[in-house]
This record gives sequence, structure tokens and C-alpha cells, in this order.
Amino acid sequence: MKRSPIEVFSEWADQDKDFGMEQNHKESVENMLTFAFSKNSPFSFVDAGCGNGWVVRKVAKNPLCKFAIGVDGSDKMIQKAITLDPSGSYACANLMSWSPVKPVDIVHSMEVFYYVDNPKKMIQRIFNLWLKKNGNLIIGLDFYLENKVSHEWSDSCGITNMKLFSENEWLEFFESAGFESIESWRFGEKDNWAGTLIITGTK
Repeated sequence: MKRSPIEVFSEWADQDKDFGMEQNHKESVENMLTFAFSKNSPFSFVDAGCGNGWVVRKVAKNPLCKFAIGVDGSDKMIQKAITLDPSGSYACANLMSWSPVKPVDIVHSMEVFYYVDNPKKMIQRIFNLWLKKNGNLIIGLDFYLENKVSHEWSDSCGITNMKLFSENEWLEFFESAGFESIESWRFGEKDNWAGTLIITGTK
């Protein structure tokens, strides 16, 4: 029987599978952050779907980081993040209803947006409520139409609610939200793996 993403990832937190997720996504996230920080100016940062907070902990060490917060729908993941990083900032909330107290410079998300109820609405919401003018959204996705090996993940992981879109459809979500300077690329392509699809845009 398939379960919601929150249920599955909460169980993974109990089983310490979150550390494996960190290892699997580390290189793609490095690539994303290198791009996101290329302006080389002080920034505030949100990690949407932060899991155990590993990206927040990494980003907070950047001398240009003014503030970093992680938000995730799984209470168990957030509890783990707080245990690992008691002085960090973390929130357990539904991404479709949460927003930061003040708009930020960078919103980052790895392997999260296809789990939310309405990814297009989520991207619009981030544009409207999360980002400052000239702020950047950058997302990484391994589950997308062109990455054929990912198509069976909903069954193999037993997760409901996974939305399969093409690269062009994700780009259209950014365009319709109002983002400018939209770019996309794939990182880590090999054999039958199409790579992590990375998309970014500026408000």
C-alpha cells in the first residue's frame, strides 16, 4: 500500500535513511549552491523540504550567509535537524501554506517539489511570498519525464502523490510565475541516468 511522502520520510528519519539521502544528493546540491552563491554577496536562505537540515548546516557556514532556515513537512525530520543543530533555525510546516517572516535572497530545494499537491502553485507562492526582488529560486529534481529510470519510483518507494512532469513543463511553471533569467541544466548524467534536472530563475 502506498503512503504519503510525509509518512515515508518520517519512517526514513527513524531508520537513519536520511543520511543516505544526503550522500546521494550531495554532489548535485554542491553544483546548485555554487551557482546560487555566484553573486558573491551577503544572502538570506531557505531550504524547502530540508529533511534533517544538512543543507542548512552547510550553508550556515558560508561567511556571506546572514540567515538560513530549513522547513519540512515531517516532524521527525525537523526533530532530527534540531537534535543535530540545536542553534539552527527549522520549521515543521506544510510548504504550501508556510512562508518566511521576511522574504529571502535564495530559496533552494532538492528532490521535493514533485511531492507537493500543486507544484505550479508552489512555485508561484515562492515568487510572491518567499523571495525578495532579485532573489533566486533554485530546485533540483531527479524524478522527471526525461529521466526514464525514475518513473517506477512511486511504486518502488511506495509513495503516493509523485507528479511526473517534463523539463519543459517545469520551465513553464517558472515562466508563468513571473521568473526571469530562467536557466536549466542536468548534472551527473551517466549511462541510463539523465542526471539531476536543475532549474533556477530570478524574481
